[in-house]
Amino acid sequence: MDNRQLGNPGTAAFQVERYPFYLLNRMVSRYNGVIGARLRTIDLDIPSWRVLMILGERAPRGVRDIADAAVIPLSTMTRIIQRMTSAGLVAVSDSADDARVTEVSLSPEGERRLAAAREASAPVYEQVIRGLSERDFDQLLDLLGRVHANLDDVA
Repeated sequence: MDNRQLGNPGTAAFQVERYPFYLLNRMVSRYNGVIGARLRTIDLDIPSWRVLMILGERAPRGVRDIADAAVIPLSTMTRIIQRMTSAGLVAVSDSADDARVTEVSLSPEGERRLAAAREASAPVYEQVIRGLSERDFDQLLDLLGRVHANLDDVA
């Protein structure tokens, strides 16, 4: 039978092991468990790691932009940024363009912790993608992007 039908929760033939969102959730949960354990050894949690990685890509960034990129609600992200500011990992300032926007940048300690986080997470990433060719990986990214884009049509 077609796995798309087996993964359809609206059919009597539904099998949870064929439901892509179950599989994605299971994978992300397992990944977070592995990466979370590694991050704890350098005194980081997953939300802080996400912020460091996002700011490592481009900074400064507004809190809302970081929340969107990290897929974390704005109110929660605001508390994460406050906690990271208190820990000396990030610095905040009002945007020169719009005083309503709080911009966040890495502090020198945040840059050091980002380097440690990259070192801690890179082996996990390498293990996770082991056995995937460049073409496989590109196809994975394409498929995930297409499914994500299809959600726009549902909302």
